[in-house]
Amino acid sequence: MHCVWYALCVVQVLVLGATNIPWDLDPAVRRRFERRIYIPLPDERARSTLLNIHLGSTPHTLSTADLASAAKRTEGLSGADISVLVRDALMEPVRELQQATTFRQDREGNWEPCAPSARGARKMSLMDVPATALRTPLVTAAHFERAVRAARSTVGTADFERHEKFAREFGSGGGA
Repeated sequence: MHCVWYALCVVQVLVLGATNIPWDLDPAVRRRFERRIYIPLPDERARSTLLNIHLGSTPHTLSTADLASAAKRTEGLSGADISVLVRDALMEPVRELQQATTFRQDREGNWEPCAPSARGARKMSLMDVPATALRTPLVTAAHFERAVRAARSTVGTADFERHEKFAREFGSGGGA
């Protein structure tokens, strides 16, 4: 009985491989994969989905239009590039807190960064604010705007063309 189970397991094994440099695969290895599917960089809809996924449950003031605008302006970015972009945007409120020189208390007694001319502004650094009474700024469209402007693609034009050529020569159906 043990042998039958083993034989069934062997028959049901699926080997899946992924590489960013398929042209470096040995031809014998490449032949053993029945399908070779090229997955291109994410399109606008996929980039929008990725932005939302990476934003997750982080408190923010971004509208659907803000995220759609970011997705539109990130053509050429890979999924990993978009992940970096979102992490950069999520760090913007932290950078603002670190750079703040004045804070004020809100109605609940929490401290938030403010302009020096704001009513109730008090000159202090982040280190002077009690951690339990700190109001962390929400992620905004401006934070995403700065991150989008700073984002750079890790996939060069030559890389893209080489992938396309490889897909034409060695790809097989079922892909995008």
